Amino acid sequence: MPGVETPIAAPPSRPYICFDGVAKRYAQRGGSAPASILEGIDLTVQEGEFVSLIGPSGCGKSTMLKLVAGLTPVSAGSIRIEGLTPENAREIVSFIFQDPTLLPWRTVEQNVALRLELEGVTRIRRQEKVASLLELVGLSHAAGSYPRQLSGGMKMRVSIARALSTRPRVLLMDEPFAALDEISRDRLNEEMLRLQAEQGWTAMFVTHSVAEAVFLSHRVLVLSAHPGRIAHEVAVPLPYPRTAETRLTPEFEQVVAHVSRLLRGVHR
Repeated sequence: MPGVETPIAAPPSRPYICFDGVAKRYAQRGGSAPASILEGIDLTVQEGEFVSLIGPSGCGKSTMLKLVAGLTPVSAGSIRIEGLTPENAREIVSFIFQDPTLLPWRTVEQNVALRLELEGVTRIRRQEKVASLLELVGLSHAAGSYPRQLSGGMKMRVSIARALSTRPRVLLMDEPFAALDEISRDRLNEEMLRLQAEQGWTAMFVTHSVAEAVFLSHRVLVLSAHPGRIAHEVAVPLPYPRTAETRLTPEFEQVVAHVSRLLRGVHR
């Protein structure tokens, strides 16, 4: 039955990202009690799984990604990525933000090569790797272009290629397509699923779009706010590969409607 709430994740694999009683609190001025952003987060993401997080603004979705990336520490509980702490797992994690954050004075090719340069990869190997990545995201023709010459969708493809340059095993995405028009967004959603099928990384994805979350994910987590908690967990029973036609099926519409109802419930 579409949209059945269940902790079952697909594909069946091994636990890869584990939250155990995680809380995040921020100190406030004036000696007030710390502001609680997240409380009691227990979550296991399987290897190769695509999990989306949706919920009200301020419920801690982006904070969860930052905790996994080791950009901010947990206040309570623990997170393990392939058995490692987030600080020790940074080499296998990549983060794609809403803003492509490209360096305007560097070409597409040079922007994609940035992380490889920082890691000391040889010039010849960088060139080979960048050429392969640009082909993967369909931007070989734009290798010598600068960010100002690119559309929003093309800039995001460059950001994706840069994130994939180090062959991450975990890809964290914080509303990466929010600023794009619907057609570009849908195409990049399809592109992300193709890339994941080819490379096999585990994904955590933040979005405000229920349809996007359902289209991409094995599971959708609905968070409630004040503090953020996992209120609902919805397995998406749609087969892969998913295409533009998937969005036209009654099954897709049923899951979207179910998740939308749950989301409205946590907004009350």
